[in-house]
Amino acid sequence: MKILIIDRDQLSSQLLAGRLKEQNHEVFEQQIKNDAIESLASQHVDVVFVDPSPMKDVRAIALNIRRTIRSYPYIIFMSVENIELEQVVEAGCNDFIQKPLDLSAVEEKIKNAKNMLNMINRINDSSEDFPSAGGVIAKSAFNQLFLSAIDRGTRYNERSYVLSIGIENYHEIKSLDGAYNAEYAASKLAYHLVRLRRQSDVIGQTGPHEYSLLLQRTQNENEALEAAKRFASTLEEIEDLRPVEGGDVRIYVNLTDLPMGKLTYEYVLTVK
Repeated sequence: MKILIIDRDQLSSQLLAGRLKEQNHEVFEQQIKNDAIESLASQHVDVVFVDPSPMKDVRAIALNIRRTIRSYPYIIFMSVENIELEQVVEAGCNDFIQKPLDLSAVEEKIKNAKNMLNMINRINDSSEDFPSAGGVIAKSAFNQLFLSAIDRGTRYNERSYVLSIGIENYHEIKSLDGAYNAEYAASKLAYHLVRLRRQSDVIGQTGPHEYSLLLQRTQNENEALEAAKRFASTLEEIEDLRPVEGGDVRIYVNLTDLPMGKLTYEYVLTVK
């Protein structure tokens, strides 16, 4: 990934840049904030680490970064102060890391950034759409709601989650048991997800064998986590996800926190 570090503390910046370069990232360093933001107009950057001090208005800097970069940048706020994550998100950033930097924590932030950016790119990919059907909206329609949820998170600190559920061994089923069995499993999965969701949950087809639910305005992380576990537990008890002559169906259930991109729940179940 291409990563920009905006920090007037040269020692801290060099330490962070060194660790990121060890992980084969392309890293740029800037000490002057205005110069850094101007440079973003002419280059693509995936992740921005920014320490705005001595400025106090973090939101102004975050908005300038987002306005300047055409694609969605993952912004990590750095500070010697211990700041609540809710404040950081409301200021327009994705995550926060405290100084002096814990390099193991840096790796965790980069992992979250990769997950978030991969999800955005995958859902935003317009080369293949899936039509609305049976209570499942098209990927293009889901993408608009997904981007809106991210925006509302950074504007109003409204936490949202994406619950992605798909057939892990779809291509294996298609190869061994035929295209009909693979499509049968995918369509049955969609049917049960529509039946199991809450009325307030939006569900869209985000891949040939993946469906995603947008869980919005959740009270806390536990509410979203319990929803993910409920889907996983219920799907394990369903017996009609494959034709009689078909093999096992492996289903993954992943819960991603927006806008952090943190994968808060991963589970794979097998329907025999």
